[in-house]
Amino acid sequence: MIRIGNALLSEDVFEAHFACDLAACKGACCVEGDSGAPLTQAEVGQLEEAWPHVAPLLPEAGRKAVEEQGLAVRDADGDLVTPLVGGKECAFTVFDADGTAKCGLERAYFEGKTQWRKPMSCHLYPIRVKELLDFTALNHHQWHICEAARLCGKAEKITVLDFCKDALVRRFGEAWYEEAQQAQTLWQQSRS
Repeated sequence: MIRIGNALLSEDVFEAHFACDLAACKGACCVEGDSGAPLTQAEVGQLEEAWPHVAPLLPEAGRKAVEEQGLAVRDADGDLVTPLVGGKECAFTVFDADGTAKCGLERAYFEGKTQWRKPMSCHLYPIRVKELLDFTALNHHQWHICEAARLCGKAEKITVLDFCKDALVRRFGEAWYEEAQQAQTLWQQSRS
């Protein structure tokens, strides 16, 4: 683990390659899995503010799932997550004409309808965050549905840290990210 401020980063964040390849996976991360996207309590408040602007963008099934289940639910582990449609896709999922799943929350953000982009857990993926007593642990999560992203990242020479730049800056700030980049460079030099 490498410490940057109050965060502990798995070495995989510096070493593993990743770059989403939506043409290959069709946004499977919005559809696969046994529960919705992890949320913080603060994000539930942001969902409440965004809902009137996001709801018109969603398919009827997504709106209905939120109306029936609420903006957030507890999963089998007791964690706060986004609701699912029929046990499958996140209720906030929208589909392109070719069937690619994307985030309706993010669509509303990019259309200037909201100030909140999407849950941090989604934005940071493939990094998973675990809050510890004195530190925030950042680990690289490997999911079989992201094999194309690993291959794309390797071909483009994009590490997990590089891929997650916007999300990491959003979560920790620009200065923290610059320090993490310097640590990654030193770590990579020490490995060669």
